[in-house]
Amino acid sequence: METFDIIIIGAGPAGLGMARNLADTPLKIAVLERLPESELANPPEDGRDIALTHTSEEIMDDLGMWAHIPEDQVGVIRDAKVVNGHSDYALHFESRRSGKDYLGRIVPNHLIRKASYLQVKDLSNVTLITEAPVVEVRTGQVKLADGRELSASLVVAADSRFSENRRKMGISASMTDFGRVVIVCEMAHELPHNDIATECFHYDQTLAILPMHGDLSSVVVTLPSDKADAAMEMTELAFAADIQQRFGNELGKMELVSKRVAYPLVGVFANRFVTERFALVGDAAVGMHPVTAHGYNLGLTGGAILANEIKEALARGEDFASATVLRRYERAHRKVARPLYLGTNALVKLYTDTRLPAKMLRRAALRLGNILPPVKSRIVQQLTQVDMRT
Repeated sequence: METFDIIIIGAGPAGLGMARNLADTPLKIAVLERLPESELANPPEDGRDIALTHTSEEIMDDLGMWAHIPEDQVGVIRDAKVVNGHSDYALHFESRRSGKDYLGRIVPNHLIRKASYLQVKDLSNVTLITEAPVVEVRTGQVKLADGRELSASLVVAADSRFSENRRKMGISASMTDFGRVVIVCEMAHELPHNDIATECFHYDQTLAILPMHGDLSSVVVTLPSDKADAAMEMTELAFAADIQQRFGNELGKMELVSKRVAYPLVGVFANRFVTERFALVGDAAVGMHPVTAHGYNLGLTGGAILANEIKEALARGEDFASATVLRRYERAHRKVARPLYLGTNALVKLYTDTRLPAKMLRRAALRLGNILPPVKSRIVQQLTQVDMRT
C-alpha cells in the first residue's frame, strides 16, 4: 500500500489549486484523476468561460497560475447591468463602487485548467496519478480501479457536484434541480461590448453576455429543459440571429465562433463539508447555479481555506487532519458559501417565475437596487469578493 499525507481526488482547478497551495509544506500529496495526463496538459475547450473575482485573481497570481494565462485571452468586466423582461430599464453596477478599476476578469475554463496543471505537474511533493478511477474510499484509504490501494492521513474529494466519493463517505447533499439547461458558447460581434456584462432575465429564458478580449463575448443561455434540444439543433446562423435579436441588436451582427455546449442545471450544497479525516472542496462541497458566476471562485477559495488551516496546524505542531482542524475549515467555508448559495437560488427562483406577482416584484427589486446605495454596494461586494469596508 502506497502511503501519502494527503490524497486529493480530482485534478480539476479546485483540486490542483489546493495541491499547489500546499507546495511549500513537507506533506506528501497524491492527486488522483480519471483522465489521462495528456488531457490535463491540453484540456479541450468546453464552452465555459469563467468570471473571476478579485480574490480569485489574487489567489491565482499568488500560486503562479496567472502567469500561464495569455493576456490576449483575458476579458475585463468593468461594469455590469441587469435587465428584466423586455424593459429598457436596467440595474447598473459600476466598478468604481468596488474601489477597483474593474469588477472582475473573464477567462476560458480550459486555460484555467491548463494553468492549474502546469503549476502542479513538477512539484516535488505532489504525485499526479492519472487514468486512476477511484472505486472505493473510506477513512484514510482509497482503492483504485487497477487494484492499487493508497493510504493517507486526509482524503479530499474535489471531483464534482455529483461526487460518488462524497456519497461513499456517508455525506448527504441538498440538491436543487432547476429544471433548466444552460447552453454556453462564444460569439463575435461587430460593435464593441465596452467591457460591460449584461444579464437579461427574459420571461422565457435568461441570456448573459460576458465581455471577453476584443470584440468577442461569452454567451450563456439558460432555458427550460424541454426547450434545450430545439436550441441546440438550430443552425449556427439561426442561433446567432436569435441571440442578436434577443439582445436588441446592441452588439450589431453576431456570429457563433465556438461550438455550443449544454449542461443541465442542478445546484448542490453538501450537508457537511467534512467527516473523519475526509473533506470536500470545489463542486463536491458546493455546486452553484452559474447566474452569479461564483462556482469556480468558491472552489478556489475553499481549497485555499483548507490549505491554510492545514498549514497553520502544521505550524502549531497539531495533527493537520484532526476533527478540530477540519471543523475550522468547514465553519470558514460555510460562512462564505452558504449566503451565496441561498441568495443565488432565491434570485433564480424569482427571475424564472413568470407569474404576475413575481414580475412586479422583479421590476421593484431592480429599481430599489438602483436607488439604495447600500444595497448596490453589498451586491458589488458579493460579485467581486472585495471587502467594501477597506
